Amino acid sequence: MACEATVYARAGLIGNPSDGYYGKCISFIFRNFAAKVSLYESPEVEVVPSVQDRSKYASIADLSEDVDKNGYYGGIRLMKAAIKKFADYCQANKIKLPKRNFSIRYRSTIPRRLGLAGSSALVTATIRCLMEYYDVEIPHTILPNLILSVETEELGISAGLQDRVIQVYGGCVFMDFDKSVMEHQGYGRYEEIDVRLLPNLFIAYREDLGEGSETFHNNVRERWLQGDPAVINAMKTFAQLAQDARDMILDGRGREIGPLMDRNFDTRRSIYTLDPRNVDMVERARSVGAHGKFAGSGGSIVGVYDDEAMYQRLLQVMEEGGITVIKPQLD
Repeated sequence: MACEATVYARAGLIGNPSDGYYGKCISFIFRNFAAKVSLYESPEVEVVPSVQDRSKYASIADLSEDVDKNGYYGGIRLMKAAIKKFADYCQANKIKLPKRNFSIRYRSTIPRRLGLAGSSALVTATIRCLMEYYDVEIPHTILPNLILSVETEELGISAGLQDRVIQVYGGCVFMDFDKSVMEHQGYGRYEEIDVRLLPNLFIAYREDLGEGSETFHNNVRERWLQGDPAVINAMKTFAQLAQDARDMILDGRGREIGPLMDRNFDTRRSIYTLDPRNVDMVERARSVGAHGKFAGSGGSIVGVYDDEAMYQRLLQVMEEGGITVIKPQLD
């Protein structure tokens, strides 16, 4: 028996990073980039390394370039942690797995460490393969929690539910992580949004900005836990912006959410120390009349533009800064 799962990149349209702080957000997946996991029966359990897990290099410079782009870890630790958490889930829920082993491998085109949810895509695809291989059903509402626990509990990486929810549900989703709801049922309120209601969108990124989300989030998490008023108020602002954007989109006014995205970015800048190259991407978008904010934890932005003429101006100004721009392929 063999199976394969494909999970796509995601962009946080608005509200992030309040998803890890009982906030609200809207995200969508786009099919320009994907992580694919293949699993097939074999005598032993084997996690097969991919090119991102290589340990041989042509030179020191080659090794250094690879680390700058991919960090010190490939996908092996994510897949091993996902397999372990899947096994733990089955044991806790008294699900007896058949005694058959497998080999599992992956490949991914999602740019690494640029805030496009490449890690969670790989974990999600791994668990989906395991579910199919062992014929295990995990409810949509619970599955994102399991996927999140792979990184937060097994690997100690700071993260929220947003990436996992959108990669499980697909399309575009408004997520409300209200504390009382989370504590009562263990997951948030998830509302799917018709992607046809979204405005003209672009994704821009630069590959020299790679930084893990665990590095990006840690200080703010500590400040939030300590009750820092600036951080607490910022998280409330992010959540309200997501709610306002959701209402506008469902009212057919998606083209009007640009100023909300601007405020999302400005609020984020008020509590984080940002790499000037990240700020530059947003400022270049604004210079042609577009609006933009971080798609995730940095390295890429998501934005809206009015028409094709503005998009062409956006392409030009971004190209001058060595920045790649694409139109996201939506569901």
